[in-house]
Amino acid sequence: MNGADTAWIMVATALVLFMTLPGLGLFYGGLVRARNVLSVLMQCFAIACLMSVLWLVAGYSIAFGEGNALWGGLGKMFLIGIDGDTLSGSIPEVLFFAFQMTFAIITPALIVGAYVERITFGFVLTFSGLWMLLCYAPVAHWVWGGGLLAGGEGALFSEAVNDFAGGIVVHETAGLAALVIAVLLGARKEKNKPPHNPGYVMIGASMLWVGWFGFNGGSQLAADGGAAMAITVTHISAATASITWALWERIKYGKASMVGMVTGTIAGLASITPASGFVGPIEALIIGAVAGVICQEACNVIRGKLKIDDTLDVFAVHGLGGIFGTLMIAVFGKGDWIAQAGSLVVVGVFTVVMTFILAKLTTLIFPIRVGEEDESNGLDITAHGERAYDHAS
Repeated sequence: MNGADTAWIMVATALVLFMTLPGLGLFYGGLVRARNVLSVLMQCFAIACLMSVLWLVAGYSIAFGEGNALWGGLGKMFLIGIDGDTLSGSIPEVLFFAFQMTFAIITPALIVGAYVERITFGFVLTFSGLWMLLCYAPVAHWVWGGGLLAGGEGALFSEAVNDFAGGIVVHETAGLAALVIAVLLGARKEKNKPPHNPGYVMIGASMLWVGWFGFNGGSQLAADGGAAMAITVTHISAATASITWALWERIKYGKASMVGMVTGTIAGLASITPASGFVGPIEALIIGAVAGVICQEACNVIRGKLKIDDTLDVFAVHGLGGIFGTLMIAVFGKGDWIAQAGSLVVVGVFTVVMTFILAKLTTLIFPIRVGEEDESNGLDITAHGERAYDHAS
């Protein structure tokens, strides 16, 4: 065991949990109407709790067990046979478990942004649990657990896909799942209301930015120069995408909004995620500059042309950002084109099909959408019996 590596991954684990609680909750909560803010916070918090338990029960074993190319098996359920002295590389395996658990928390939590303001709470928890175990965990095994996309004997491609911190495993899967759920749900009755608290949005985005240092820097699994470079390029991409998003908004609409600028931050962070262990500052600058424009345009296409109410632009920002960053690894010569593009296709098809199946199965237990009256009154009071404010609108 290496003490420095262990200490850093402990910090990184806390930072990644901080991304969901409270970062993502505030980012998403500020974007909805006042009558629904608590429902968003509740969904993020409850998902964090449920995914933690399920990751212990079976998720970690499916993702990082020693099974076969398709899944890791159930040999590590409940961390049986693993104690504080068991190592994973230079850190305790229980710490690797905890670090990866925070990824298993934030990935289904990202999907929340697609269905806010109109979904039943029972569906959220049931679907999220099934999806983490049967969609996210297998993909994590394929890419990070030595499985189908990890290259070598028995793998789908001769070269391993390069996905340093989750462009495919986290952002593509969450983005595509969000798109599927948004289509199945249908649009909100009132979908043109402005964010109720842009201040929350900025605070939440800032927390995500800070937490992302653990997300990407921690994925090095060591306290070394690679982790330092990952943190540096993460920051450069986020800052650049923030600027280009705001500039593009100013060119098109005459004003640069704060909500837009911090959404650009998230686009830059998602786009650098898969590449953060393979590129330098100049490449990060390019990735961020392009991400701020293409992710903004994707928002307009999905909302305006496709008429899909992916409420908080999960696919346009996270999904497209992760896909773009994954391909840029090949553009910069840091990965094999066939492995990068092929893995995106394989995971994309699997995610769409599995998400659709799991959503349909979940509707046999819980309705997917609340009634019109509940949607009109807001989910805070109808689903949870609470209000964030005295006069919520």
